[in-house]
Amino acid sequence: MGTQINDVHEGNPANDLVEIINNNRTAHKLSKLNDSPGLGCIALQYAELCKGNCSINNTVNCKPSEDDFTEVFAPDCGVELPTFGTITGHIVGCQSKYLEPSLAFAHVLVRDSKALSILRNKSHTEVGVGMVRVHKGPFFWSVLFSSGKTNSTFVLENRGAGIQQKKGCYSGSSIPCSAGQQNASLGLNNVMIMGFLCVVYLLKQFHFNL
Repeated sequence: MGTQINDVHEGNPANDLVEIINNNRTAHKLSKLNDSPGLGCIALQYAELCKGNCSINNTVNCKPSEDDFTEVFAPDCGVELPTFGTITGHIVGCQSKYLEPSLAFAHVLVRDSKALSILRNKSHTEVGVGMVRVHKGPFFWSVLFSSGKTNSTFVLENRGAGIQQKKGCYSGSSIPCSAGQQNASLGLNNVMIMGFLCVVYLLKQFHFNL
Protein backbone atom coordinates (compact mmCIF):
# COMPACT_ATOMS: atom_id res chain seq x y z
CA MET A 1 0.00 0.00 0.00
CA GLY A 2 2.95 2.30 -0.07
CA THR A 3 2.48 4.52 2.95
CA GLN A 4 -1.29 4.39 3.09
CA ILE A 5 -3.57 1.50 3.96
CA ASN A 6 -6.10 2.08 1.20
CA ASP A 7 -3.53 1.57 -1.56
CA VAL A 8 -3.76 -2.13 -0.67
CA HIS A 9 -7.41 -2.44 0.25
CA GLU A 10 -10.08 -0.01 -0.87
CA GLY A 11 -12.93 0.32 1.59
CA ASN A 12 -12.92 -0.66 5.23
CA PRO A 13 -11.25 -3.98 6.16
CA ALA A 14 -12.33 -3.48 9.79
CA ASN A 15 -15.93 -4.07 8.68
CA ASP A 16 -14.81 -7.20 6.83
CA LEU A 17 -13.19 -8.52 10.02
CA VAL A 18 -16.43 -8.07 11.96
CA GLU A 19 -18.22 -10.14 9.33
CA ILE A 20 -15.55 -12.86 9.57
CA ILE A 21 -15.79 -12.87 13.38
CA ASN A 22 -19.57 -13.23 13.24
CA ASN A 23 -19.38 -15.98 10.62
CA ASN A 24 -17.01 -17.90 12.88
CA ARG A 25 -19.31 -17.50 15.87
CA THR A 26 -22.52 -18.43 14.08
CA ALA A 27 -20.80 -21.46 12.53
CA HIS A 28 -20.38 -22.70 16.11
CA LYS A 29 -23.97 -21.82 17.05
CA LEU A 30 -23.02 -18.70 18.98
CA SER A 31 -24.87 -15.40 18.76
CA LYS A 32 -23.97 -12.82 16.16
CA LEU A 33 -22.37 -9.72 17.69
CA ASN A 34 -23.61 -6.19 17.15
CA ASP A 35 -21.15 -4.07 15.19
CA SER A 36 -20.66 -1.04 17.46
CA PRO A 37 -19.08 2.05 15.83
CA GLY A 38 -18.25 3.51 19.25
CA LEU A 39 -16.47 0.35 20.34
CA GLY A 40 -14.79 0.16 16.94
CA CYS A 41 -13.42 3.67 17.31
CA ILE A 42 -12.10 2.82 20.77
CA ALA A 43 -10.45 -0.28 19.27
CA LEU A 44 -8.74 2.02 16.78
CA GLN A 45 -7.49 4.26 19.61
CA TYR A 46 -6.21 1.12 21.36
CA ALA A 47 -4.26 0.14 18.23
CA GLU A 48 -3.01 3.70 17.80
CA LEU A 49 -1.65 3.79 21.36
CA CYS A 50 0.09 0.42 20.96
CA LYS A 51 1.45 0.89 17.46
CA GLY A 52 5.06 1.23 18.62
CA ASN A 53 5.02 -2.09 20.44
CA CYS A 54 5.16 -4.79 17.74
CA SER A 55 7.53 -7.60 18.70
CA ILE A 56 9.58 -9.79 16.35
CA ASN A 57 6.98 -12.58 16.58
CA ASN A 58 4.13 -10.19 15.67
CA THR A 59 2.66 -9.85 19.16
CA VAL A 60 1.73 -6.54 20.78
CA ASN A 61 3.32 -5.77 24.13
CA CYS A 62 0.98 -3.05 25.28
CA LYS A 63 -1.66 -2.85 28.02
CA PRO A 64 -3.59 0.43 28.19
CA SER A 65 -4.90 1.33 31.64
CA GLU A 66 -8.59 1.60 32.49
CA ASP A 67 -8.15 5.37 32.61
CA ASP A 68 -6.87 5.32 29.03
CA PHE A 69 -10.20 3.89 27.92
CA THR A 70 -12.44 6.33 29.80
CA GLU A 71 -10.26 9.46 29.84
CA VAL A 72 -8.50 9.25 26.46
CA PHE A 73 -10.07 6.77 24.03
CA ALA A 74 -13.73 7.59 24.70
CA PRO A 75 -13.32 11.40 24.48
CA ASP A 76 -11.12 11.08 21.38
CA CYS A 77 -13.91 9.11 19.70
CA GLY A 78 -16.77 11.26 20.91
CA VAL A 79 -18.24 8.38 22.93
CA GLU A 80 -20.68 9.64 25.55
CA LEU A 81 -19.03 8.67 28.84
CA PRO A 82 -22.25 7.62 30.67
CA THR A 83 -22.75 5.01 27.92
CA PHE A 84 -19.30 3.45 28.32
CA GLY A 85 -20.03 -0.26 28.75
CA THR A 86 -18.12 -3.27 30.05
CA ILE A 87 -15.33 -4.57 27.83
CA THR A 88 -15.42 -8.35 28.10
CA GLY A 89 -12.39 -9.20 25.99
CA HIS A 90 -9.78 -7.95 23.57
CA ILE A 91 -7.48 -9.37 20.90
CA VAL A 92 -4.62 -7.38 19.37
CA GLY A 93 -1.98 -8.26 16.82
CA CYS A 94 0.50 -6.76 14.40
CA GLN A 95 2.18 -7.68 11.16
CA SER A 96 5.00 -6.10 9.15
CA LYS A 97 2.90 -6.19 5.97
CA TYR A 98 -0.76 -5.74 5.11
CA LEU A 99 -2.90 -8.88 5.10
CA GLU A 100 -6.39 -9.28 3.70
CA PRO A 101 -9.01 -9.51 6.50
CA SER A 102 -9.36 -13.32 6.30
CA LEU A 103 -5.58 -13.77 6.58
CA ALA A 104 -5.30 -11.17 9.34
CA PHE A 105 -8.00 -13.05 11.24
CA ALA A 106 -6.27 -16.43 10.92
CA HIS A 107 -2.60 -15.44 11.13
CA VAL A 108 -2.56 -12.31 13.29
CA LEU A 109 -5.59 -12.22 15.58
CA VAL A 110 -6.73 -15.80 16.18
CA ARG A 111 -3.48 -17.73 16.23
CA ASP A 112 -3.98 -19.80 19.37
CA SER A 113 -6.57 -21.38 21.63
CA LYS A 114 -6.57 -18.40 24.01
CA ALA A 115 -7.63 -15.98 21.27
CA LEU A 116 -10.20 -18.49 19.99
CA SER A 117 -11.64 -18.78 23.49
CA ILE A 118 -11.99 -15.00 23.73
CA LEU A 119 -13.62 -14.88 20.30
CA ARG A 120 -16.23 -17.47 21.25
CA ASN A 121 -17.05 -16.17 24.71
CA LYS A 122 -20.82 -16.37 25.21
CA SER A 123 -20.96 -13.18 27.27
CA HIS A 124 -20.08 -10.97 24.29
CA THR A 125 -22.89 -9.02 22.64
CA GLU A 126 -20.95 -6.31 20.78
CA VAL A 127 -17.71 -6.09 18.83
CA GLY A 128 -15.53 -3.32 17.46
CA VAL A 129 -12.44 -3.58 15.26
CA GLY A 130 -9.73 -0.99 14.66
CA MET A 131 -6.82 -1.02 12.23
CA VAL A 132 -3.91 1.37 11.78
CA ARG A 133 -0.42 1.43 10.34
CA VAL A 134 2.77 2.95 11.69
CA HIS A 135 4.26 5.27 9.05
CA LYS A 136 6.24 2.95 6.76
CA GLY A 137 6.01 0.37 9.55
CA PRO A 138 3.84 -2.55 10.73
CA PHE A 139 0.05 -2.81 10.67
CA PHE A 140 -1.90 -3.11 13.92
CA TRP A 141 -5.29 -4.78 14.41
CA SER A 142 -7.38 -4.46 17.57
CA VAL A 143 -10.63 -6.25 18.41
CA LEU A 144 -12.72 -5.28 21.46
CA PHE A 145 -15.73 -7.17 22.79
CA SER A 146 -18.44 -5.90 25.11
CA SER A 147 -21.50 -7.21 26.92
CA GLY A 148 -23.37 -3.95 26.35
CA LYS A 149 -26.84 -3.43 24.91
CA THR A 150 -27.27 -2.49 21.27
CA ASN A 151 -27.59 1.27 20.70
CA SER A 152 -27.30 2.05 24.41
CA THR A 153 -23.58 1.50 25.08
CA PHE A 154 -20.59 3.24 23.48
CA VAL A 155 -22.96 5.79 21.95
CA LEU A 156 -21.27 8.35 19.71
CA GLU A 157 -21.97 12.06 20.10
CA ASN A 158 -23.25 14.29 17.31
CA ARG A 159 -26.09 11.93 16.36
CA GLY A 160 -23.76 9.01 15.94
CA ALA A 161 -21.08 10.79 13.93
CA GLY A 162 -18.56 10.98 16.75
CA ILE A 163 -15.18 12.42 15.84
CA GLN A 164 -13.89 11.62 12.35
CA GLN A 165 -10.71 9.55 12.44
CA LYS A 166 -7.57 10.91 10.82
CA LYS A 167 -5.66 7.63 10.58
CA GLY A 168 -6.59 3.99 10.04
CA CYS A 169 -10.17 2.81 10.13
CA TYR A 170 -12.70 1.21 12.45
CA SER A 171 -15.74 -1.02 12.10
CA GLY A 172 -19.23 0.39 11.98
CA SER A 173 -17.99 3.31 9.91
CA SER A 174 -18.55 3.85 6.19
CA ILE A 175 -15.38 5.94 5.94
CA PRO A 176 -12.58 4.11 4.07
CA CYS A 177 -9.16 3.76 5.65
CA SER A 178 -7.51 6.46 3.58
CA ALA A 179 -10.23 9.12 3.92
CA GLY A 180 -8.10 11.39 6.10
CA GLN A 181 -5.02 10.91 3.95
CA GLN A 182 -7.01 11.49 0.75
CA ASN A 183 -8.22 14.81 2.14
CA ALA A 184 -4.65 15.72 3.09
CA SER A 185 -3.40 14.77 -0.38
CA LEU A 186 -6.16 16.82 -1.97
CA GLY A 187 -5.14 19.82 0.10
CA LEU A 188 -1.49 19.38 -0.91
CA ASN A 189 -2.47 19.13 -4.59
CA ASN A 190 -4.45 22.35 -4.31
CA VAL A 191 -1.44 24.13 -2.79
CA MET A 192 0.80 22.87 -5.61
CA ILE A 193 -1.68 24.06 -8.25
CA MET A 194 -1.92 27.50 -6.64
CA GLY A 195 1.87 27.70 -6.47
CA PHE A 196 2.15 26.81 -10.15
CA LEU A 197 -0.40 29.46 -11.12
CA CYS A 198 1.49 32.07 -9.09
CA VAL A 199 4.73 31.20 -10.89
CA VAL A 200 3.01 31.48 -14.28
CA TYR A 201 1.55 34.86 -13.29
CA LEU A 202 4.94 36.18 -12.13
CA LEU A 203 6.63 35.01 -15.33
CA LYS A 204 3.99 36.79 -17.40
CA GLN A 205 4.47 39.97 -15.37
CA PHE A 206 8.23 39.74 -15.78
CA HIS A 207 7.88 39.24 -19.54
CA PHE A 208 5.43 42.17 -19.79
CA ASN A 209 7.79 44.49 -17.89
CA LEU A 210 10.57 43.64 -20.30
